[in-house]
Amino acid sequence: MTRRELMKNLAVTGAVFVLAPSSRLDSLAADKGWVKYPGNPVLGGQYGTCFDLCVLQEQRKFRMWVSWRPKKSVALTESTDGIHWSLPQIVLPPRPDTGWEDDINRPIVVHREDGYHMWYTGQAKGRSAIGYATGPDGRTWTRKADHPVLEPSAAWEGIAVMCPHVMWDSTSHIWKMWYSAGQQYEPNAIGYATSTDGVHWEKYASNPVMTPNSHIDWEKDRVTAAQIIYWKGWYYSFYIGFRDVDHAQIGLARSKDGITGWVRHAGNPIVRPTPDGWDADACYKPYALFAGGRWMLWYNGRHEHLEQIGLVTRTGESLGFVAK
Repeated sequence: MTRRELMKNLAVTGAVFVLAPSSRLDSLAADKGWVKYPGNPVLGGQYGTCFDLCVLQEQRKFRMWVSWRPKKSVALTESTDGIHWSLPQIVLPPRPDTGWEDDINRPIVVHREDGYHMWYTGQAKGRSAIGYATGPDGRTWTRKADHPVLEPSAAWEGIAVMCPHVMWDSTSHIWKMWYSAGQQYEPNAIGYATSTDGVHWEKYASNPVMTPNSHIDWEKDRVTAAQIIYWKGWYYSFYIGFRDVDHAQIGLARSKDGITGWVRHAGNPIVRPTPDGWDADACYKPYALFAGGRWMLWYNGRHEHLEQIGLVTRTGESLGFVAK
């Protein structure tokens, strides 16, 4: 599904910091924050639109599973530095015969001792649902079912559930999923579900767990596509906020249980479009990990109709979070 072509020159230049008390301003001013790699984008261009991705660091290399729009598939590419990537290879193609997987995208991959687990978005007939596949090496995948493992059922979920982020909780022995739902073009809010087997999911009764804040201009329209990490006693959400359906930036929030009490970072948005740049219209779908003494966050930026993958980094372990 192609994103609509838009007007150029998005420039979100208003200072977010005016929303924070002066003590927080001091902390934010001292924080150098997230820095865009000057050679961005790091993937895309000759391959056409590459978007919504996930990354694992394994055996001194990075492995990226990326949505490859021209191929309607999930592809795998690898890198030793997170910047220079190999030619993408399709690892999960569409399956039109199932009736819901004409287009495959938005993967999340988890590696456990029993192998690799991927949840992904399947799209067909103007609807989206989430599927599940497993494999031994991250390249070869077997679908666990011909049907979706998560579909829209609640009113707020509309016609689409997509953008899964899944983690394994080894203490409670359950899979935890955060997913986006609502409209097909861009979903509206973020829900939560749990499973013991990765196939059968129980949705949280009080979904959605993250919704847009109408008082924050840059995310007032919708919030979607969260990556959730558990870091130093907190669940952190890297998420997309939309000012309107066509203009997006990346924010950071945190919660003690990953479900309730989400608090936004006072310095949001942490990744913003660069006026007249390759990501001038929108910054979408973050995926961050800590490696080599710094945070590395990949995202897909858009200028007009083309989406490509870029990188921002942050030195040190701290995420610089200041509660708003």
